[in-house]
Amino acid sequence: MDASPATTKYKNHRFPVEIVSHAVWLYFRFCLSFRAVEEMLLERGVVVTYEAIRKWCRKFGQPYANRLRRRWPRPGDKWHMDEVFLTIKSEHHYL
Repeated sequence: MDASPATTKYKNHRFPVEIVSHAVWLYFRFCLSFRAVEEMLLERGVVVTYEAIRKWCRKFGQPYANRLRRRWPRPGDKWHMDEVFLTIKSEHHYL
């Protein structure tokens, strides 16, 4: 049985792939500090140090950051707004 490339990349780590990838995703997606990610994982019952999260982000972070950056809307993209009705001084306005 061959090991998949994703599994071999995370080989010799104490935590499962899901926890490592979730911690790295939290750090890059929400621009959190390592200690904030540590506290969020602690709330879920996962005891991990911020130093381990820092090492994971250095090792696995670039692909996550690249994928997240690709999903963000480009500055030149069109933004469409829905209809908006406002009430100002008891008058209804349509935008």
